[in-house]
Amino acid sequence: MTQRYQQLNMAEHSQHSGRASRANMLLEALRTLVLILVFYSFSITLTFYNKKYITLYPYPLSITVLHLCVKFLLAWLIRQVVEQLTGCHRLELCWAAYCRRVSPAGIASSLDIGLSNWSFEFVTVSLYTMTKSTAVVFILLFAIYLRLEEKRWSLVLVILLIAVGLFLFTYKSTQFHTGGFLLVLSASFVSGIRWTTAQVVTQRAELGLANPVDMIYHVQPWMVLVLLPLSVAFEGTEIATTANLFRASSATAAFGTVRILLVGAFLAFGLECSEYLLLSRTSSLTLSVSGIFKEVCTIVLAAGINDDVINPVNWAGMALCLSGIGLHCGLKAAASSADAS
Repeated sequence: MTQRYQQLNMAEHSQHSGRASRANMLLEALRTLVLILVFYSFSITLTFYNKKYITLYPYPLSITVLHLCVKFLLAWLIRQVVEQLTGCHRLELCWAAYCRRVSPAGIASSLDIGLSNWSFEFVTVSLYTMTKSTAVVFILLFAIYLRLEEKRWSLVLVILLIAVGLFLFTYKSTQFHTGGFLLVLSASFVSGIRWTTAQVVTQRAELGLANPVDMIYHVQPWMVLVLLPLSVAFEGTEIATTANLFRASSATAAFGTVRILLVGAFLAFGLECSEYLLLSRTSSLTLSVSGIFKEVCTIVLAAGINDDVINPVNWAGMALCLSGIGLHCGLKAAASSADAS
């Protein structure tokens, strides 16, 4: 009887553990889904928002500098509130680590965002989205260079699919702009440096920058330092004399412009936080897979909302490009499973 009672107890305990495990998995899946939806919302909204208002206010570098300053102030404010509530001081890197470790990520981030925003003056949302999706190639190349990824022949196929797909997507496009295309492609190249260096920084436990707000707080000053001189050189005179801001016809018009710019800054802050949160709570694979579907959603919306013209050859190029990105994600999943085994 005692043995039978023990067996029943063990079976009941096992069933209870199984139910708890399934509940935890479901909760984690729901949490991940919510993070992905938040990431989608900020990313797609900011893409269309920037396209609309940078066309109306053609000062992309100055707008980016304003966004960076607002993001830094928001991160500082959140850190101060947390310090007051918890009584614990937030992380402050020493100057040596700040300059040596954080500056590459900050400089690359500023050029990535600045060039991306600049391109909206010339290209459609569809062309921007597809060209910017090639950032995965440059991320891959820099990851191999920094020994974050191993060299594999399968990666050559990935790069080939994305390169050919991009060529077909831009081939005989009625809305193609060479200068804008090169700006987005340059942003994709710099994006490779940005995310690989950011990965190195956030994964170093001794730096303690895994928290997205702390990362934003430390990175923004470097970004402003790089973009502010470029903004003054290329757009300083126009900004000072534009009727949209400093020479506005009324205070109402000037405040309307400031309001539009501040909304973009808040969206940019939300996007950056959601990217780091999704990355820290899941993995780079989840971010990549969710990014593929986001690109498709953005292009479909661009065709419907902005009347972007996409011919059959362009659609075939998009399919090839996304196949290459999907293959890369599949290879990453297989490698992760092999490592786990």
